Amino acid sequence: MTPEWSLRDAGLRTLAAPAALPPVLPGSGFVDPATADIVQTHLDNVVPALDSLRRQSGRLAAWGVELAQRLLRGQRLLAAGNGGSAAEAQHLTAELVGRFDGERVPFSAISLHAESSAVTAIANDYGYDDVFARQVRAHGRSGDVLMLLSTSGKSPNLLRAAEVAARLNITTWALTGAGPNPLSEACDEAVMIDALNANAQEGHLIALHAMCRAFDLEVGRRGVPDAGLPGRGGRA
Repeated sequence: MTPEWSLRDAGLRTLAAPAALPPVLPGSGFVDPATADIVQTHLDNVVPALDSLRRQSGRLAAWGVELAQRLLRGQRLLAAGNGGSAAEAQHLTAELVGRFDGERVPFSAISLHAESSAVTAIANDYGYDDVFARQVRAHGRSGDVLMLLSTSGKSPNLLRAAEVAARLNITTWALTGAGPNPLSEACDEAVMIDALNANAQEGHLIALHAMCRAFDLEVGRRGVPDAGLPGRGGRA
């Protein structure tokens, strides 16, 4: 570490220590009514998203069962989204490769957007609209499942991925906001959440966890033994 005297000798200005924060920030104990109202409104708007999911619970259950059957046969799940939807897609693949609630074998699930070198290379060489479609061509096999998440249902890169998947006999499922929308129509099946975009995205996580419930139940019904390998950890 450079001694303080050498910084002064070099003509560099020493930085003053930052002022200490007060023990209680001003206003931290009081929220104005407008702020409280907007938070309450956001929470109230979760209810339509949940109601929309309840009406489609049968499809979510069917997806969970079918996904378990396919992955048990050796197929894999590919998933993709942009922004917050990318985070939700990666949440699902983490639940499958890791675990949801109970101990079970890991399953093959890849988040295409998480392949940062591939994404940037493809975007640079072919354009961002192809970042998922080219990976579907590389990784996808007949019988796999491609899950695409988008609140708008209009993302060109997801639409192109769905088109490529159809040519490869890959089943496509969409989780979107209100519909119908281009992505829901491009995929084999869709769960569309009739809510504001932010609340629809929150609903996507609930939908994915509901699928995982059905997935794990189906795996358990089929009596698939755990491999018993060391190093298993708990949920974060």
